[in-house]
Amino acid sequence: MPSLNKRRVTSRQHQPTLKTANEKIFNVLWELQKQGKSPYTIENVSKALNVLANHCNLNDPENVRGFLARLNRKDGYKRQLSYAYQKYTETHKLEWKKPTYYQPQRLPKIPLEKEIDSIIANASKKLATAISISKDTGLRPIELTNLTLRNIDLNKGIIYPETAKHGTPRALKIKKATLNILNNYIESKYINTNDKIFDNWNSNEYGKLFRHTRNKTAEKLSNPSIKTIRLYDLRHFFATMLYRQTRDILFVKQQLGHNNIKNTLIYTQLLVDEQDDNYTVKVAQTIEQATQLLENGFEYIQEIDGIRLYRKRK
Repeated sequence: MPSLNKRRVTSRQHQPTLKTANEKIFNVLWELQKQGKSPYTIENVSKALNVLANHCNLNDPENVRGFLARLNRKDGYKRQLSYAYQKYTETHKLEWKKPTYYQPQRLPKIPLEKEIDSIIANASKKLATAISISKDTGLRPIELTNLTLRNIDLNKGIIYPETAKHGTPRALKIKKATLNILNNYIESKYINTNDKIFDNWNSNEYGKLFRHTRNKTAEKLSNPSIKTIRLYDLRHFFATMLYRQTRDILFVKQQLGHNNIKNTLIYTQLLVDEQDDNYTVKVAQTIEQATQLLENGFEYIQEIDGIRLYRKRK
C-alpha cells in the first residue's frame, strides 16, 4: 500500500461502504466504456479508484485532495490517481479542482537479455510462456492477457493482438524457441479457439507473479540488478532491439502499436556505442548455421574470407 508522510486517514465513519464504493466505481468504468475509452485506460482508472477507495472517502473531494497531498509517492503516480478521480467526479457530478502534478520524463532502463532469460528459467510454465511472448513481441501486459487462441497462428508463429489504446493493428512474429514453449503450454491445457490463453489473468495479476518470480530469481542468483526489471521493461527491450536491428523508427512505431511517433522516438536515444564485450559473437559457414543464429536473435555484422559474423547483446 502507498505510504504517507503524515498520519494516515483511518476514520471509517467518513468512508463509503465497500458495496457503495464498488457500485460507484463501476458506474465510472461503464461511462468510460460508453465513451469508447480503451480497455487499457479503463483498467488503469479502475485500479487507481480502488486505491483511493481504500484510503479516503471518494464522495468527499477535499478528503481525496488531502490524501494526495500527504501521499509519499512521485508526482507521476499522483497524476494517475488524480486523472482517475477526475473521471469519478465527472460521472457523479462532484465539484473538484484537480491538483497539478507533472509526469517526469525519463529514459527507460533496458534489461539485459540474459537477465530476462534467467527469470524465464525460474518461472512456472504459464508465466515463462507469458514472459517469453512479452520479450519477443513487446505486447502491453493487457494485450497479452487478452490473447485468445484465435489471435495466434501456431503454424507461422505470428500473433495478431487486439491493440490497446486504440493503436494500429499489427502482426508480431515470435521466435522458434518461444513458439515451442507456447505449444507445450497449450498442449497441457484444454484451450478452445475463443478462450483466453492465460485464462483468468489480468495485467495486475501478471505483474504480481512476474515481480514475485523476478525477486526470487534475483536472490537465487545474488544479482540485485534483476530485481530492478519491471514488467513493462520487456516492451522497452523489444522496441530497442528492434530499432537496433532495423534502424527503421516507423516500423518500430507500427510494431509497438503507437499512434504518435513521439512515443516511439525515445528508443532512438537508447542506442549508444557499446563496447564489443557487451556482445556474444558467433560465426556461420553454412546457410543452416546462419539460419539458426538468426532464429536465436543474432544479427549479421559482416563477411570476412567467406565467413559470416553475427552478434547478440549479452
